[in-house]
Amino acid sequence: MAMWQLLLDEHHVDGDVRAFMGRRGRDVLPGLFPGRDVEELIVEAFAYRDHPGLPEIVPVPGAAELVRRVVAYGSPIGLVTSAGHAWAEELLGKVGVRGLIKVLVAAEDVDQGKPDPQGYLLAARELGADPADCVVFEDSPAGIAAAKAAGMRCVGVTTTHTGQELAGADLVVADLTQVGWPPFDKGSSWSGPVSKEE
Repeated sequence: MAMWQLLLDEHHVDGDVRAFMGRRGRDVLPGLFPGRDVEELIVEAFAYRDHPGLPEIVPVPGAAELVRRVVAYGSPIGLVTSAGHAWAEELLGKVGVRGLIKVLVAAEDVDQGKPDPQGYLLAARELGADPADCVVFEDSPAGIAAAKAAGMRCVGVTTTHTGQELAGADLVVADLTQVGWPPFDKGSSWSGPVSKEE
């Protein structure tokens, strides 16, 4: 988000950087930079990754541990991200879970990004899973809309948005330390705290 903000600042574009949350840059940029070459703008934004003062990227609390619990339980994991493959691969490696992710669907793998469900439906197909049996963890309204449109259950994580902004999720948690696995039993009850009012 900081890199997108630097791009907006550099070009004196008065736009809300939150428009990028959960969405592909190539879907957001045309509305902010009419007539500009989107791919050039993406390259420029990522050139800011070594900019002094850029905040450190840190994992969501409980994320790596949850991935390990899910795999130990025997459930396959797919990652559907609005980021590019290279960025996703790098960050998964830093968190130490890349080898545990069975399917990776990135920005360049779909024609339509979130809130379209295409990415989630592709991941379900590649995992050999029925969308109704999938649980999605999302931190943006666009991602929640995509998951729900795909027919999947969704846990909202309030790392970038408030609980009210993520109210479209089936359940909302502050971070992934609060999540048991599986998060829903056969009756769709929650094994951890429930909150939609944060």
